[in-house]
Amino acid sequence: MTEQPLREPTLLLLTALADAPRHGYALMQEIEKISGGRVRLRAGTLYGALDRLLKEGLVRVEREEIVDSRLRRTYALTDAGSVRLAAEAERLRATADEAVRRLGVHVARPDGATA
Repeated sequence: MTEQPLREPTLLLLTALADAPRHGYALMQEIEKISGGRVRLRAGTLYGALDRLLKEGLVRVEREEIVDSRLRRTYALTDAGSVRLAAEAERLRATADEAVRRLGVHVARPDGATA
């Protein structure tokens, strides 16, 4: 059975962890940066997604520390998470390539040039 496409928040979350482990607030900032400000995850949404991804084995807790009397968990992508992210990136790339191919050379790009 083929895996379902990742939802955008999950895709962004895995992408944010692809280059370095991060704690929750840093993840929220990185997701906003990656999405160009389009996606701003609230804490409840972020931690719900992290809990789900932990259960699925796509992320892991890298370390835990106490900061200002509060527990801070730093999350990292697992090998399975890297494989899943790479597969999703390839799926999106193939779809985008096909869309461009079908549009042809006469369609204007967002920057005003023709494709």
